[in-house]
Amino acid sequence: MLPYFLLVFLSPGLVLSSDCPTDCSCPNRDSIFCINRRSNTVPRVSTTTQNLYIFQNGIDNLSQDDFKGLGELEMLDLSQNELEEIPDGVFEMLSKLKNLDLSSNHITHITKGSFSGLVQLERLYLHANRIQSIHFEAFESLGMLLELKLQANQLTSLPSLNFPRLLLLDLSYNNIPALGPSDLQTPHLEALKVASLGLTSVDEDLIASLGNLHELDISTNKLTEVPQALKQDSLKGLIKLSLAANSLGELRVEDFQKLTGLQELDLSGLNLQGFPQSFFQTFPRLTQLTAAENPFNCKCPLAWFPAWLNEKEVILGRPEETRCHFPLVNAGKMLSALEQKDFGCPPTTTVLIGSPIGSTLVPQMPTTSPETTHTNAIPPPPPPSEETVPSKTSYPLPPEPPVSPSSTSGEYEPHICPPNICLNGGTCNFDPQGQLSCLCPTETSGLYCENVDEVPEPPKPSATEVSVVAPVIPAELDAISSRQVTSTSILLDLHRFIETRPHIRGIRLTYRNLSGPDRRPIILSVPASYPEYTLRGLRPNCTYSICASPLGEKINSRANTSVETRSCTEARTEGVAQTLPGHWVDPPSPLTYTLIPALAALALVLGLVVVAGTIICVRKRRTGFGAGPG
Repeated sequence: MLPYFLLVFLSPGLVLSSDCPTDCSCPNRDSIFCINRRSNTVPRVSTTTQNLYIFQNGIDNLSQDDFKGLGELEMLDLSQNELEEIPDGVFEMLSKLKNLDLSSNHITHITKGSFSGLVQLERLYLHANRIQSIHFEAFESLGMLLELKLQANQLTSLPSLNFPRLLLLDLSYNNIPALGPSDLQTPHLEALKVASLGLTSVDEDLIASLGNLHELDISTNKLTEVPQALKQDSLKGLIKLSLAANSLGELRVEDFQKLTGLQELDLSGLNLQGFPQSFFQTFPRLTQLTAAENPFNCKCPLAWFPAWLNEKEVILGRPEETRCHFPLVNAGKMLSALEQKDFGCPPTTTVLIGSPIGSTLVPQMPTTSPETTHTNAIPPPPPPSEETVPSKTSYPLPPEPPVSPSSTSGEYEPHICPPNICLNGGTCNFDPQGQLSCLCPTETSGLYCENVDEVPEPPKPSATEVSVVAPVIPAELDAISSRQVTSTSILLDLHRFIETRPHIRGIRLTYRNLSGPDRRPIILSVPASYPEYTLRGLRPNCTYSICASPLGEKINSRANTSVETRSCTEARTEGVAQTLPGHWVDPPSPLTYTLIPALAALALVLGLVVVAGTIICVRKRRTGFGAGPG
C-alpha cells in the first residue's frame, strides 16, 4: 500500500480528477485540454494552470471573471470558437501570458483595450476572423511581441505597427493595396508575408528598412514586373522568396543579382515558357524551386533544365504540376522527367574551328558560337551537348571573334542565330528588320519547324505516337485504362475495375486537367453497368489525371490505405492539328459512292445532248445553203 501511495504522490504528471474540468483532459498539472467540449462558457480551471486549450468549444462571449486567479497562465488557445468581439480589459489579469490564439472566430474589430495588460505577450494569432478595423492604439502595450498573424481577414488599412522585436508578420489575404515604411516599424522582422493584398508595387523604402529579412512572400498580387525593391542590399540575407501568381512579363537576371543567398524560390503561375540558361547561376545556394502551372516550351532551348536539377540536386516543388505545354509531342509531360533527346535537339550540330561535325543542314551554324545572345523574344539557346562538345568549345566566347570575320561580315554580328533554334533540319535566318525566323523543309512546319508531317514517312510518326501515348497509361494501373484518345474526349475502359469489384453500386470518376491553369477536379457518378465511359468536353492537347473509386463505399478498416479501393491513370487528348485532317479524309460514306456514278451519268447525257444539237445545227445550215440558189 505504501509504494502505491508514494507512486501517486511522486508522479508530477498525474492530476486528480477533481482538479480537471468535466469533458477535459489534464495530462499534467500545468496543461488542460478542453477540445470540442460544446459549451459556450470558459471552464473553471486550477489557478496553477499554465497552458489552457479550449478550442472548438462554442464559446461566444468572454468576461474578466473567466480568467480570475489565472495569473500563472502562459498559453491560452481560444481558436475555433464563436467569439464576435474581445471586450476591453478581458485579459488584464494575465500578465504572464505569452501566447494567445484567437484565430478562426468571428471577431469583426479590435478596440483600444482588447489586449491591455498583456505586457509579456510574444505571439498573437488573429487570422481567419472577420476583422475590418483595428484601433490605432490597440497594440501599444505589446512591446514584447515576436509573431503577429492577421491573414485572412477583411482589413483595408492598418494602424502603425511599431514592434521593435517582431520577427514574423503575416498580412496575407486582406485588401491593403499599399504598404510603406511608416506602416511597418519592425526593424528586426525576419518573415514578411503579404500575399494577395492587391499590391501593384513593393515600396523600396519599406524593404530597405527591413535589414534582417529572411522570408518574403509577395505572391498573388497585381505585380506586372519584378519589383525594383528586390535590388535592395537589405535582401542579401533573403533565404525564401515567393513571386507566384503575378502577371510578370519576364524574368531578367539583373533583377535578382542581390539575392545570392536564396535557398527557396517559388515562380509558379507566372506564365513562363522557359528560363534563361544563366538565370539560376545567380542562386548558388538554391535547394528548392517551384515552377508549377507555367506553359513551358519543352524544346531544345530548355533541354538543359532537367539535367541542371539533377546536377545541382535542386528539389522541384509540385513536379506533377510542372508540365510541358508545347510542342505537341511533349504536351502534358512532366518537365523534370524529360531526357535530352525528348527536346528535339539535333544529335550533331557542334562546330569546331569553322568546320561542321556530322550532318549539319544549316550553313550559318559554323559562325554561331556564343552561348548567350539576344534573340528578339526567341527562347535562349540550349547548352552544348556533353557528348559532342569538346572541352575546347565549352566556353567559346573569348576565342571566337578571330575566327568569325573570315565567314561573317561585321554588319551581321548583332544577328547571330542561336544553336539548335530551328528543329528538324530547319534553316535559321533574319529578315531585314532583324527578326529571327526558320526556313522549314517541306515535311515540317511551325515557328521552329517543330511539327513533322506524317504523310512522307508513315512509319516514323507512328513510332513516335506509340512512344508518347504508351507512358501515359502505366501497366501497373491497368484496372482503369484509356482505349481511345481524341481532341475533346477520352474513352475509358472500366471492365477490369468492375470485374475486380463485383459488388459495387456505382463508380465515382474524378478527373482533372494537369496541363492547364485550372486544375480543379471534376467528379462524376457512373453506374456499375457502364464498362466503358467517355469523358467529353475536354480541352485538346492536354493531359488528364483520371481516378475511379467505388461509389459510396467506405474504406476497408483492414486496409492500411485507400489504394485498394481506388485506381488511377493518365491520358492525353490529341491536338486539334492532328485530328482535323483525319476528319476530312476518313469518311468514305455511301453517299460518296452514289454521287460519283450519278455525276458521271449526268455528264454523259449532257455530252450526248451537245453532240446531237451540233449535228442538227449543221444539217439545218446545209439545208439552208441548198435552198438558196434554187
